[in-house]
Amino acid sequence: MNATITTYALYLILAITMTIWVARTLHKNGRIFLVECFQGNTELADSVNHLLVVGFYLINIGFVSLYLKTRETIDGAQGVFEVLSGKMGIVLLALGVMHFFNLLIFARLRKRGQLATMPPPVPPMLKVEA
Repeated sequence: MNATITTYALYLILAITMTIWVARTLHKNGRIFLVECFQGNTELADSVNHLLVVGFYLINIGFVSLYLKTRETIDGAQGVFEVLSGKMGIVLLALGVMHFFNLLIFARLRKRGQLATMPPPVPPMLKVEA
């Protein structure tokens, strides 16, 4: 097996493993946050959580697949590590961006949910004359 094939195999194994680990972590730890966002509606929170994980897998594994090809000549172990670290760095940055994008959306959902349950504003008690 040549160095390019070794790089491709290691890249796919590492990138897909990282995607699965991040998705499982987000699914497990995001449930509580989603239940709060949906005011205790656990069925809706679990459904949205599952749909988010599926979308996360599709986007990230699609990106990993599209980013597989390299035009660089890979010579020996050093070349394998250099190309692999560059590719994995981009994949990890993409996973991080996806994570923060999800957090931004959830924060907005949570804020909207909290506003809906807040009591109406209190009318003023005094009228100040100038």
